[in-house]
Amino acid sequence: MKKRILLLAGGQSGEHEVSLMSARSVLGALPRERFDVTPVVISKQGRWLPPTETTRALETGKSAPGGDLVLHRAASAEGYDAVFPLLHGPMGEDGTIQGLLTLAGIPFVGSGVLGSSVSMDKVMTKQVLAAVGIPQVAWQLALRRDWQTNPQGVKDEAVKLGFPFFVKPANLGSSVGISKVHGAEEMEKAFELAFSLDRRVIVEAMTSHKPREVEVGILGNDAPIASPVGELSFDADFYDYETKYTEGVAQMHIPARIPREAAENIRELALKAFKALDCAGLARVDFFYVAETGEVLLNEVNTMPGFTTTSMYPKLFEAAGLSYGELVARLVELALEKR
Repeated sequence: MKKRILLLAGGQSGEHEVSLMSARSVLGALPRERFDVTPVVISKQGRWLPPTETTRALETGKSAPGGDLVLHRAASAEGYDAVFPLLHGPMGEDGTIQGLLTLAGIPFVGSGVLGSSVSMDKVMTKQVLAAVGIPQVAWQLALRRDWQTNPQGVKDEAVKLGFPFFVKPANLGSSVGISKVHGAEEMEKAFELAFSLDRRVIVEAMTSHKPREVEVGILGNDAPIASPVGELSFDADFYDYETKYTEGVAQMHIPARIPREAAENIRELALKAFKALDCAGLARVDFFYVAETGEVLLNEVNTMPGFTTTSMYPKLFEAAGLSYGELVARLVELALEKR
């Protein structure tokens, strides 16, 4: 008997369009002989779009306003065997949808409330990883209230990390709102941008040399496995939104062009982080590798990474011998296993 799957896509974050692209790929890949899949697009306004509008949004890559409140329509998910919440960023990857589905008693793909919320918040992620001894760059937390009342004090603290440093909203993904600050004259603009997007901001030190960006995929629940390590190369100053989503700007290298010992260390640290953060199902764990020193530093954990057929996460497991279709089916099985 086929399993009925509800695929949620879109959402209210800046990664709405990325989610729609991922959903199209997943829809085309889930084996029809095993799964009966119903897509629903959630608009940027947080509305549950009806079937006609959902189809149009998936075809065009853009959703129209309208539809019902998600809270009103969530009960319709009751008849499904599992939900695939293919939502990135706030209001999707941060524990909110996960909490709603948990209350409804419906299995879903990916991490639960705790793993999702802690991994989404860069401050909490860093504090948990520090507690289990996972190496990271030096960082500071800055609050919007402090910026409003004493901006010079926030700047003075940030300067202690040394130029250049990064300023990031604590709860956004896809490099949205990130600035690289090379000198004092760039600080005002960077903090204003980050605080316009979040009340909590992370200030991160730069590594001693320009690092290599490497990533590893994790798959599983209580006995997760790690993929081979992949590497991203690009000419931009850092891996910003434009570099990430403009075709042909960044190149993937799987396996990563790093020593075998470093790759094994990265895979072990990724599994350790996955377990420490109480993740489940899947995650992509991103690292900095400093070739000159051999340093490996964990950058961030994504509990619902980009999922198009050309995204890094599926490509990493393809290199491990798991096709895109097999990977998607395995994620649904892991969701059902949690029940």
